[in-house]
Amino acid sequence: MKKITLGTNGLEVGRIGLGCMGMSAFYSGAGQDDAGSIATIHRAIELGVTFFDTAEMYGPYINEELVGAAVAGRRDQVVIATKFGTILHRGDGSRGLDGSRENVRISVEGSLARLGTDYIDLYYQHRMDPGTPIEETVGALAELITEGKIRGYGLSEAAPATIRRAHAVHPVTALQTEYSLWSRDPEAEILPVVRELGIGFVPYSPLGRGFLTGTIRSLDQLEETDFRRTNPRFAGDNLEANIRIVEQVDAVAAELGAKPGQVALAWLLAQGDDIAPIPGTKRVSYLEENVAADALELSADQLEALDAVAAPVGDRYADMSPVNR
Repeated sequence: MKKITLGTNGLEVGRIGLGCMGMSAFYSGAGQDDAGSIATIHRAIELGVTFFDTAEMYGPYINEELVGAAVAGRRDQVVIATKFGTILHRGDGSRGLDGSRENVRISVEGSLARLGTDYIDLYYQHRMDPGTPIEETVGALAELITEGKIRGYGLSEAAPATIRRAHAVHPVTALQTEYSLWSRDPEAEILPVVRELGIGFVPYSPLGRGFLTGTIRSLDQLEETDFRRTNPRFAGDNLEANIRIVEQVDAVAAELGAKPGQVALAWLLAQGDDIAPIPGTKRVSYLEENVAADALELSADQLEALDAVAAPVGDRYADMSPVNR
């Protein structure tokens, strides 16, 4: 697999990573097959995937434990990214935004223990805390870098002004936000800012929460606990309207003899050498499909056709207030 460097501190990763959230939380079947999820992580390493994404919120906590168990004995082969800032650490797993210096310290110690490691390669603030100046949060993260507990830090769903303020305190290694053929908002302001500042870009949900694979045609396919049932883009008439996007991706896939999800990833990789998407799966077969997108080349005409895909109907989340701020 081709490799890229995120940020300016030399963090090298395979340019397709693995999002591990769905192994433990939020999606249909999450948490039902830890052995299969661990096998998927092991197969990913065999295929040259080095970049694994988790968070304390996923579970909470159990996804970090799962990733830690999977990479035990393989730590020098992987780059681990995890996230803090959405758990209040009151002993009950309660959620809320907390970017305070104290919470940064509490959170990192917990993540290190659950991951079974003495350092984290990339430590993201999961969502921005409006009650704590970003300068305070980054100051605490810079201390962790000096102490060797983290190698670099990132921000997730931060607005351009916040990115600039954070970067002025200590260089940001990577910015993570949703980006795909059905979530192109970062192109307007986020991508120009991170490229200006030399920050890596990590798109999450690069397959549109599974929608761009072409396998989801009805909410009846999703379990009652699957969070996509509350996502506006999967709701009612929006779902039917958004199927047209998949049909356009599928048309390009048919030309190439590829899967729609592979085409969606290949389009994303074609957007720049500083992009490392993290498609999520807990199944080896889907992992192998995703990794194969690394070798898929789209023609200029195919890229143009995909660029022309219409924007989806509906917001990315039912509550958009915590993102892009």
